[in-house]
Amino acid sequence: MERVRFAPSPTGHLHIGGARTALFNYLYAKKTGGKFLLRIEDTDLNRSTEESEKVIIEGLKWLGIHWDEGIEVGGEHGPYRSTERVHIYNPYVQRLLDEGKAYLCYCSEEELEKEREEALKRGEMPRYSGKCRNLTKEDRERLEKEGRKPVVRFRVPENELIVVDDLVRGRVEFNSNDIGDFIIVKSDGIPVYNFAVTIDDYLMKITTVIRGEEHLSNTPRQILIYKALGFDIPKFAHVSLILGKDRTKMSKRHGSTWVEQYRDAGYLPEAIINFLALLGWSPEGEEEIFSMEELEKMFDINRVSKNPAVFDIDKLNHINGIYIRNAELDRIVDLAIPHLINGGFITEEFAKSNREWITKVVETVRGGLSYVGEIVNHVGIFFGEEVKLENEEAQEVLKQEHVPALLDEFKNILLETEVVTIENAKDIMNEVKKRTGAKGKALFMPIRVAVTGQVHGPELVNILEILGKDMLIKRIEYVKQNLL
Repeated sequence: MERVRFAPSPTGHLHIGGARTALFNYLYAKKTGGKFLLRIEDTDLNRSTEESEKVIIEGLKWLGIHWDEGIEVGGEHGPYRSTERVHIYNPYVQRLLDEGKAYLCYCSEEELEKEREEALKRGEMPRYSGKCRNLTKEDRERLEKEGRKPVVRFRVPENELIVVDDLVRGRVEFNSNDIGDFIIVKSDGIPVYNFAVTIDDYLMKITTVIRGEEHLSNTPRQILIYKALGFDIPKFAHVSLILGKDRTKMSKRHGSTWVEQYRDAGYLPEAIINFLALLGWSPEGEEEIFSMEELEKMFDINRVSKNPAVFDIDKLNHINGIYIRNAELDRIVDLAIPHLINGGFITEEFAKSNREWITKVVETVRGGLSYVGEIVNHVGIFFGEEVKLENEEAQEVLKQEHVPALLDEFKNILLETEVVTIENAKDIMNEVKKRTGAKGKALFMPIRVAVTGQVHGPELVNILEILGKDMLIKRIEYVKQNLL
C-alpha cells in the first residue's frame, strides 16, 4: 500500500506552495488507495510555535484535505511531532556513532565561518573540511574540558554517486564529494531535519515522498542515511516551484501567499483546491473545473510537470467566480455579511433582522464577484440617499432634455405604487414609457443613473426592488435638487 505524508515545519503560515504539496500527496493517496499522513517537523526550536501548527492544521481542514493518520488523528506510528520523537532517534544516532558512520564535531561557529570564507576565496563551494573526523579520545576530552558542546556529523563516503530516480524530474545525480560531512544532531541534542525526516519516513513506512523541489538538495543526504542504516529507500517526487507571472519565485509582491489570506478574502476552498491542482499538473482534455472527488479519480503523478508553475491570480479569480455563482446562495450570504459589516455598510443587528434584503443584494451582485470580499466594491449603490455620478458618461445621461420630465413621471408612478417588487418593476417601467414616450436607452439609462449614479451594473428591476419605493423617491428628489 502506498503511504505518503505532508510534514510541514510550524514556523509560519500555510504557504500556498505547501498547500499544493499537501494536496498532491492527498490526491496521490486517494488515487492509489493508499494512506495520507500529517506529521509536524518542529526540529527548529527557535522558530516553531504552537500557533503556527494550529494555523497549518486549520488551513488544511478548511481546504478539505483530511489525513488518515498523524496529528490529531493518531495512529500506530506516533507520536507525530519531531520533538516528541527524540527518544526514538537517539538509538539510531548511537548506532551510527558506534559503527563509525558518524562522529562528534567540536568546531565552533567562528571556525566554521572561517572555513566557509576561505572556500569562497578559492572559488569553491563551502563544505565542512572534516577537521574533527578522526579525533582521539584524548582530543575529545580536551575539547570538552574547554566547555565545547559537540554536534554529531554524518561521515559522508567519498567518491560515491548518489542517484535519485525522481518521479517528476527523472534521473538526478549527486556526487558525495560535493556534500561534505553534515550535521545530524545539534549541540542541544535535537536531531536536524534531514536526520529526523529520514528516520520518521522509514518508521512510518512512507513509500513515496512528494515534496517541493527546494528539498531536492536534501535528498542525497537522506539517501546516505537510509543506506548507512540499511533502510529501504522510498520513491521521491519533487514538484516544481510556484512562480509569479514575472517568472520569479512567488512572493508577497505577487499577491497573497498564505492560504488563510485567501480564506479571509472570501475565496471558496473548493476553488482554491481546483486552482492548486492545476499548478504543475495537467489533466487530459481541455476541462479545468473539477471537484475534489473528480481530482481524486483523475490525479496522475506522471502528469506533474517538472517545469515551474505560474501563479496566475486572474485565473484563480476566474475559477473562484465560477464557484461563487454555482454555490448555495445562503452560503455566499454568510460569507458576505462579515465583509459588509467590516466595510461599514451594515451592523450585526441589521444583518440579523434584514437577512432577506441582504440576500437579494448578494444575489444581485454575486455574478460580478471574483471573491466574496470584493462585494464591498459592488454594493455602494444600495446604501444612502445621495447619488454620486461615477463618470462623465453618467453626467451626460442626465443632461438630456427629456430627463427631468421622465424622472417626474417615474416619481409619480412610484407614489401611486404600494410596494416595488421584481414582478411589478417591469410594469412600472412600461407605465413610464407609456406616459413619456421614451423607450430603450432613453428610458432605462436616465432612471438607472438617477437611482445608482452608474451607467452599468445589475439588472435594473433588481435594483428597483432592493432600493424600494421610499429610497427611490428620495434619490430622485436628490438628483432633481442637486444634479439636474
